[in-house]
Amino acid sequence: MARWLPRSTDLTRFCQKLNRVKTLEDDMMETSFNRCLSTIDLTLLGIGGMVGSGLYVLTGTVAKEIAGPAVIVSFIIAGFASLLAALCYAEFGARVPKTGSAYMFTYVSVGEIWAFLIGWNVLLEYMIGGAAVARAWSGYLDSIFNHKIKNFTETHVGTWQVPFLARYPDFLAAAILLVATAFISFGAKVSSWLNHVFSAISMGVILFILIMGFVLAQPRNWSAQEGGFAPYGLSGIMAGTATCFYAFVGFDVIAASSEEARNPQRAVPRAIAFSLGLATGAYILVSVVLTLMVPWHTLDPDSALADAFYRRGYAWAGFLVAAGSICAMNTVLLSNLFSLPRIVYAMAEDGLFFRVFAQVHPRTQVPVVGIVVFGLLMALLALVFDLEALQQKVDVPAPAAGGRPSPEPHEGPSTGELKEYESFSDKLQLVDRDKSKEHREPGQLKAAFEPYLEFLSDFYPGEVVTVAVVTLMVSAICLCSILVFGNTHLHLPTWSYSLLLVLFSLGFLLSLLLIWAHEQQRSTQTFQIPLVPLSPALSIVLNIYLMLKLSYMTWLRFAVWLLLGLLVYFGYGIWHSKENLREPRPQRVSARYVVFPSGSLEERVQAVQPGSQPAAGLPDTDTDDCKR
Repeated sequence: MARWLPRSTDLTRFCQKLNRVKTLEDDMMETSFNRCLSTIDLTLLGIGGMVGSGLYVLTGTVAKEIAGPAVIVSFIIAGFASLLAALCYAEFGARVPKTGSAYMFTYVSVGEIWAFLIGWNVLLEYMIGGAAVARAWSGYLDSIFNHKIKNFTETHVGTWQVPFLARYPDFLAAAILLVATAFISFGAKVSSWLNHVFSAISMGVILFILIMGFVLAQPRNWSAQEGGFAPYGLSGIMAGTATCFYAFVGFDVIAASSEEARNPQRAVPRAIAFSLGLATGAYILVSVVLTLMVPWHTLDPDSALADAFYRRGYAWAGFLVAAGSICAMNTVLLSNLFSLPRIVYAMAEDGLFFRVFAQVHPRTQVPVVGIVVFGLLMALLALVFDLEALQQKVDVPAPAAGGRPSPEPHEGPSTGELKEYESFSDKLQLVDRDKSKEHREPGQLKAAFEPYLEFLSDFYPGEVVTVAVVTLMVSAICLCSILVFGNTHLHLPTWSYSLLLVLFSLGFLLSLLLIWAHEQQRSTQTFQIPLVPLSPALSIVLNIYLMLKLSYMTWLRFAVWLLLGLLVYFGYGIWHSKENLREPRPQRVSARYVVFPSGSLEERVQAVQPGSQPAAGLPDTDTDDCKR
């Protein structure tokens, strides 16, 4: 039976296939897309992606059912968590100005299977998010006409009582998605122009809501008689934060559009910062206005803002708000339909997804096949699924890689430094260990820490950092699990709860200090996230905590989608990957070394041909002998 077991060399090669990284072109500005988007275009795309159904629907839902008026605090925490993730996106988007967003960043810096799974989940995020916004759009338009559309559909088409499905088919939601799909197919310029128009109307309506809302504000709605400011306590605030985080995922559209930006190195970071700041401010102020206008427990979760004005006797204002919400949701639909086909295009262009989606229309310069196919899929989801079920499916935050990517394998160091060589099994970085040398490679122990951590200087650059990052991740998961489930599900006694918190916190902090004690990658001309490794570490902790606050049904649906993705990857992607086609056929190689008096090493790799002789002047030494 042992002969059926895979050999260690086969397992090693298989793991290397899963973790191979994308080889970038020399000219990353070269593209088949049309680079026509400015900083303003990208900023408005980001605002359009974030300020939509979240502002008009999510604020009322979270305030009434989860957090009460403390939804304001939920949006502040969610905005901070999104800012940390957005800074990571901004650095990667500026350094790798290619379409694909988180998928592309992961492929360049982490590995292929992780990139595919992230891209696969981003597809789910955009498909479900677009369908949910279309359902909300339909509901708001229907409320303007006193629910006549809904009543007509239920009377003449019928209803069904099936879990996770809508009570009746929403033809209006499907129709708006088909119309938006048609406009997106005309090209980036048309999409950007439409987004400008709808964004301008939406921002005007938000300004009206704030002015009119503060005029009608009644501070007693936060009083103890109405349940107080935080009726559900800290647990409600954090649960609300997990749901509110969904409202900020739209900034991803900026990173996904970097290949169509004129100057992505400057435009992407600025657009992300501007759009996220404006969106966070809008969410916080509108939440204040909404919960001060009417008691939080009387809010209508489906159309909270419009209903609040109706109940205060300003029907005309409610109509204006409903119209503004429709414009805002149009921008979200455009953003989703704009981003999703480009991520599919990136995956298909790399060979990890079906090649047909990599086709770009020669005149409009957009991936028209992906736009049409996924536009139809969104319309189908909006037709039959319930809004609440759709939102629960998309609530798992898309992970954002933290920190800086390691240098690409093909990047050679500057003159005077030792080069990076490749052997048959892995990449080996040979560095000069001369302590008097000022320059240190990324991943080496900083000179200031060598007297205290000298035993770490014997490791290759990056080895200790890799172990520290894994330890940090494990500590963060355990720490957040204790915080979320320690008292409720695990029922830990106080002493063990406190002890575990201290232990995992120490593990997290020590890992963070170890990472900080090593050299970072040298500064570049593009944007770099500040306070590394603290900023990405905080982003990791907050994202893990928010993810653990989601319902088990959300995780169950996420797991099913993940399994489908693995079937696609192992059935198609791993075999058709461009990196797989680039891999040379395995051949026997022998590594020979010469040790110079200075103590540095130089590697010479040559293929072993039948009857080949050792090079003159070089001893034919096995690699194992060198290791000894």
